[in-house]
Amino acid sequence: MTRQISSATNNQTHRRGPGSRRHHRSTTSSGQDGAAARRLTVILASLLAIATIALYSPVINYPFVVLDDNNYVVSNVRVHGGMSWGTVKWAFTEFAAANWHPLTWLSHALDYQLFGLNPAGHHADSILFHAANAVLLFLLLRWLTGRAWPSVLVAALFACHPFNVESVAWVAERKNVLSTFFFFAAIGAYSWYAQKPRWERYSAVVVLFAMGLMAKPMVITLPFVLLLLDYWPLSRTPGSAPGPWAAPQAPLSMLLVEKVPLLVFSAASAVITLKAQRSGYAVRTLYQFSFPARVENAIVAYGLYLWKIIWPARLAIAYPFAASGLRAWQWLLSGLVLASISALVVVFRRRRYLPVGWFWFLGTLVPVIGLVQVGDAAMADRYAYLPLIGIFIMIAWSLADLAAERKIRTVWLAVPATCALLSLAAVTHRQMGYWASEYDLWLHSSEVSGNPFVYDALGAALLDPDATLSPQDRENLGSDEARLEQARGYLEKALAMRRELAEKNPTTYLPDMTVTLNNLGNLARMENKIAEARRYYEEGLRIHLQLAQQNLDPYPADRAAAMLNLGYLERNQRENEKAVQHFQGSLEIYRQLAQQDPEQYLPKVAEALNSLAVTERDEKRMSDARQHYEEALAIRRQLMQQNRAAYLPYLAMTLNDLAILDGAENRIADTVLHYQESLQLYRQLAAQDPDTYLRYLAGTLNNLGFLYSNVNKIAESRANYTEALGIYKQLFRLDPQQYAVDVDRVEASLEQLAKPMPAR
Repeated sequence: MTRQISSATNNQTHRRGPGSRRHHRSTTSSGQDGAAARRLTVILASLLAIATIALYSPVINYPFVVLDDNNYVVSNVRVHGGMSWGTVKWAFTEFAAANWHPLTWLSHALDYQLFGLNPAGHHADSILFHAANAVLLFLLLRWLTGRAWPSVLVAALFACHPFNVESVAWVAERKNVLSTFFFFAAIGAYSWYAQKPRWERYSAVVVLFAMGLMAKPMVITLPFVLLLLDYWPLSRTPGSAPGPWAAPQAPLSMLLVEKVPLLVFSAASAVITLKAQRSGYAVRTLYQFSFPARVENAIVAYGLYLWKIIWPARLAIAYPFAASGLRAWQWLLSGLVLASISALVVVFRRRRYLPVGWFWFLGTLVPVIGLVQVGDAAMADRYAYLPLIGIFIMIAWSLADLAAERKIRTVWLAVPATCALLSLAAVTHRQMGYWASEYDLWLHSSEVSGNPFVYDALGAALLDPDATLSPQDRENLGSDEARLEQARGYLEKALAMRRELAEKNPTTYLPDMTVTLNNLGNLARMENKIAEARRYYEEGLRIHLQLAQQNLDPYPADRAAAMLNLGYLERNQRENEKAVQHFQGSLEIYRQLAQQDPEQYLPKVAEALNSLAVTERDEKRMSDARQHYEEALAIRRQLMQQNRAAYLPYLAMTLNDLAILDGAENRIADTVLHYQESLQLYRQLAAQDPDTYLRYLAGTLNNLGFLYSNVNKIAESRANYTEALGIYKQLFRLDPQQYAVDVDRVEASLEQLAKPMPAR
């Protein structure tokens, strides 16, 4: 027994010898292979980041656009507060821009603290986030599947596809690239959790998901995406073949239960988002867009997204909801395509990446497909940022498997893949160019999709050349007269189209028509065509009032703006009683809106108060005027504490207006006090922007000189008049026609001071 055991032991040892040596060589080879794979991963990730940044680098030289960038950065006083406690508190507790996305606001606030209103820094950060997203996507797929080349193809397609230009080149869409960053990070944390399910690892998933939701609720579908990933490539579902990630399998019921906490976050985000969008009057009612029309649009939108992913042509910033409804063949054809692909995916379900990619595409589009209609967009390029990844997965893995089955070498796939990526990059570069100015953006949209929304936006862009035109645009358009004439053409085209649509569906299209009427009124007022401006303003206001009586007016802020514009026109025409009525109506609406969104509407409350007070002062209603001036002053002091640069000019104006009222009521001490504070503010403003504020500084000095002369303070009066005269002469050299009267008036005042005082 002993010898037999010993012999067996020796024989066993002998047999293991070669196996042991083979295992040693295998381990060494595996280590070398692992090191090579890591080097390849690092190289591919680095090239991907560099290529993405290089592709999008022209965007750094682009300006902000008025559309949303104004609300998100340029004129957002809270964002201008930087990373202060006040900004953090506001970001988490208030609805703004019809959204609740505190991390997005903090991202913009940090950028403002670092770069101010230099758009280059804001654009650079968006580009870096997009590059980081491309690299994260590659690393996730590489680690989860163990396959480098299809993973890098998916990430490269994502990095350079023209569909994503809108998300990167538009500063206001920081929320898209930021939320996707957390979306990918949450998937990475979930994969880590899936290897060894523990509550600490699950907590990381929850935190990153919450951060994604706080950047943009588009990532609300993450729990469903994780279920898809359980199927492939994690292979956690029962009966799955073991995958490279080596995650333990679990019953389907358990996989569903572990998503419940994430679904609670999704539900909470959906409720908050709807509340925020309703507070901003962004959610459209069934009166405006019927449910059957929404379903038809959703089916067609799915088809168009799919087509534009494959053939990215005629991309635009706006694809408005079909005004006259969709034709039956459109939604039938789109529905047939979607059903056919779904059937093929089921047939070839053994290739698990096909159902995962397809249902990723379909599912992540659900929040923005239009069943809950927000705004007037039927679809948008930025909505495809996450969904298109599903289609890319289907393409990349299908090609890789086809090559493996037919024993095609990787290099023969690399050549056509590179050509396709270069073609996409060329289209992306061209698409980026349209973001060089707001005018170019809307001009391109008008060429792609001629509709009243785009024509209206294009006309409005031409009315605001400083914010919307590049130097090249100005040169191409020629004179201001030519620019305004072109604006009129676009606005009149928009109005004609909207009149026709409003006859068919007044509930939906009458509110939009008032926007065009307001723009035409502004244009007529700029051209000093007062009667024409009045006609446009009054028609727009009649429509607003008609809709308000039926509780169908979705834009109360537009109604308030129409009243304000008409009030200004009437005051300039000395129709003060009518002006007072319209200013009061505007004030009432702005007060109501400010209760829901004080950040956006408190400044408008102050504007309406100040305008009302000026008119009441002209009508000798001194008590009412003082009450409204003082309220406007208190609001503007409060606003200036939040953002001194933005609201200092308005505070100076109200102080100057109140000083005029004080003087009319012979309150000398108050008059001096308010003029001097206004003067101090205008000195600061003129030092920063002399072209804009020197004339206001001179006017305040002139008013103060006049006041001192009336109270027989000759030295003080002469000092103020002399300084005012120096400024007016400086302005006269630049524009003699405008400032000649001012120079003569102040010189006459100084000459009067030089005369001996009459004996008493």
